[in-house]
Amino acid sequence: MIDPTPEDEAALEATKAPLMSHLIDLRKRLVYAMAGFLVCFGICFAYATPIFNFLAQPLHHALQGRPNDHLIYTALTEVFFTNVKIGIFGGLCLGFPWIAAQLWMFIGPGLYKHEKRAFLPFIFWTPVLFITGAAFVYYVMLPFSILFFTGYQTLSGSGVIGIELQAKVSDYLDYVTKLIFGFGLTFQLPVLLSLLARVGMVSAKGLRSVRRFAIVGLVAVAGIFTPPDAFSMLCLAVPLVGLYEVSILCVAMIERDKNRNPPAAAA
Repeated sequence: MIDPTPEDEAALEATKAPLMSHLIDLRKRLVYAMAGFLVCFGICFAYATPIFNFLAQPLHHALQGRPNDHLIYTALTEVFFTNVKIGIFGGLCLGFPWIAAQLWMFIGPGLYKHEKRAFLPFIFWTPVLFITGAAFVYYVMLPFSILFFTGYQTLSGSGVIGIELQAKVSDYLDYVTKLIFGFGLTFQLPVLLSLLARVGMVSAKGLRSVRRFAIVGLVAVAGIFTPPDAFSMLCLAVPLVGLYEVSILCVAMIERDKNRNPPAAAA
């Protein structure tokens, strides 16, 4: 880490304030973040039915033309609380830029200029990778997993009892949101390793040397964030291994930049 320049010291000194002022600013940012979340929650709750219909499209396509092409609910309040979950889920996703902006407004004045420049790319790539993971779930993993699991249905016949899927509203939403959050969070692997490389905690050589152990760990992580079946686990484990290789390239690029311009890259 390089020493800050006199200009950086002067800029940071100008932002110093008593502890009470920081606490008041923190409270203000938390209130603004909560207000933004509540607004996004209200919007998503109001449009919960279209959002749920969008999330249920892969299941609808898999069951189209069959008598069980519908969802059921078995508790009187199930649909209402499902809409509340959609509001929370959508509110967090829709309100993330606003919440992240409030966090940045609180911690930003306490950072040097070069530290701000170092963190801004990671703030940009975090939502991009989360959206990429969510899109991978919806357009790739979810249709194949539904097709796989619905393949266990059997028709009634002579001496054979039929097995038919009767999916519940709440169970389906929990399944989809768990996958979206699981993939979205684990797709942050390049951001995490790049941040660690910035502060000198990991290196490209070190990541390559532990690749075999990292793959085993990533498979274990995939097993935690996905339903208890091999198909879902592999759908997450394979992209994670690819992201690990991408992370090695990102770390190597960061190290190359440090060697080219040590003062700027050390920030």
